[in-house]
Amino acid sequence: MADKRVVAPPEKVGLYQKLLASVEGIDTKSNFGSAYTAINGNMYTMISKHGVVGIRLPEPERSEFLTKYSTELFRGDPAWPPAKEFVAVPDKVLTDTKALRPYLEVSLRYVKSLKPKTTKAE
Repeated sequence: MADKRVVAPPEKVGLYQKLLASVEGIDTKSNFGSAYTAINGNMYTMISKHGVVGIRLPEPERSEFLTKYSTELFRGDPAWPPAKEFVAVPDKVLTDTKALRPYLEVSLRYVKSLKPKTTKAE
């Protein structure tokens, strides 16, 4: 996990870390109390300070996930608008790394296909 302090509930952070560890080569970052993953400046997973995990998915996988797990688009905070390509991972699903890993792999492939964004470090 990144050096900065992550303020999400520790049990949720542990499950998030377990999921990320299931796919080789994923490195996490943190900012504003939340952990996330990104490649070429494009975020593809995150955990909010409230302990909600979001995974960025393309269509049709996004609609499939939303329907299959009866969930909605991810919100970093309940007052914020939804992140249009991110699904919220329900708590009961977060404990099932085996079920989530294929979605994480799809997310990783998807974000690698996106145009790189300029980041502050560049």
